[in-house]
Amino acid sequence: MALLGQIDAVAIDGPAGSGKSTVSRLVADKLGYVYIDTGAMYRALTLKVMRKNICLGDEAAIVDLSGNVDIQLIPARSGGPIRVILDGEDVTEEIRAMGVTVNIKHVCKLAGVRENMVRMQREMASRMGGTVMEGRDVGTVVLKGARSKFYLDASFDERVERRLAELRAKGQPITRAEVADDLKQRDHTDKTREVGPLKKADDAELLDTTDLTIDQVVDMIVLKVKGK
Repeated sequence: MALLGQIDAVAIDGPAGSGKSTVSRLVADKLGYVYIDTGAMYRALTLKVMRKNICLGDEAAIVDLSGNVDIQLIPARSGGPIRVILDGEDVTEEIRAMGVTVNIKHVCKLAGVRENMVRMQREMASRMGGTVMEGRDVGTVVLKGARSKFYLDASFDERVERRLAELRAKGQPITRAEVADDLKQRDHTDKTREVGPLKKADDAELLDTTDLTIDQVVDMIVLKVKGK
């Protein structure tokens, strides 16, 4: 489904650890919009690939699976996390495991997968009305007509520290070196894939979040959106 013309949506893109997930949830809450986490959808698909023991190099099987997967996002309340439902099962916590984080890059780079996911994401935005959607290619591919677009970034070291803190808070045994290596690989995959690479949309505003608090970033975006 193609969304033509300007639509009532806020597109927030950026690399892992830039703060876009937390910021997007809070922006949606303040604006009374629905938050859509595209990354969670790719994570859910990756989890299903792993559960079915599909080889990460089997592109045909993964693409076929992506066209026959049921992923539902239950809107967050008061800035909380969305619930991710995979084939009727709540996998909100499981999709954040390090195993999924390491393997997702093999799944999300596939053109057929991205085509199926983009279609699903556009359908969600179309039926939900005002939305805040975040990911890697929302402003450049998924919702080109979004009324407001932002690209969040932060220094590599800051992004590593944020991701490390997130994983340790969930009790996952992980070293800083492991997080840094994974983040470096994900950055490379995201920016160099042929379909939907991570990049700033020409009409998106760049926000460096390195030295900003979450509340500061949220307030900046809300003010700019309301100003439009």
